[in-house]
Amino acid sequence: MGIRGFDKYRPKLAADVFIAPGSFVIGRVEIGQFSSVWFNAVVRGDIDWIRIGSESNIQDNATVHVDRDKPTIIGNKVTIGHNAMLHGCTIEDGILIGIGSVILNGAVIGRDSIIAANSLVSPGKVIPPRSLVMGSPGKIVKTLSDEEIPVNGGYHQRYVDLARQYLSYESGNLA
Repeated sequence: MGIRGFDKYRPKLAADVFIAPGSFVIGRVEIGQFSSVWFNAVVRGDIDWIRIGSESNIQDNATVHVDRDKPTIIGNKVTIGHNAMLHGCTIEDGILIGIGSVILNGAVIGRDSIIAANSLVSPGKVIPPRSLVMGSPGKIVKTLSDEEIPVNGGYHQRYVDLARQYLSYESGNLA
């Protein structure tokens, strides 16, 4: 695992954060309890800061970066799918970002939303809560019902549980 400082900053990780081998967490990054960064993902807070809330996951090969005066903020219980790219944006609580999606500078994704796989959210675009966004450029195709919001689907919890398994294995507990 590559937890590295940059300039005068070093990542701050809460208890029980899982950082997979081959991933990098660099610079001004704060990660909340029970969150995870998976294989070959990069979370790079070098020219601004990144905050990832609790019980969130950054899946394999995803990239989280910033721009000057554009931090990246990821809320609680968020799932960032494989190969996604988040750059200088805000992702509120309870969101699912699909595989291969791109969220650009200044975009804000409202809580309890789903960004479908391979979608592009343009710079500065504000997505209201409980939206399903699809396409490139992304368009809101519907408002999610209570049953459809990601937290109720348990997406984030699967990765909280999987990270606990990996942490247990790493500490020598094979039970």
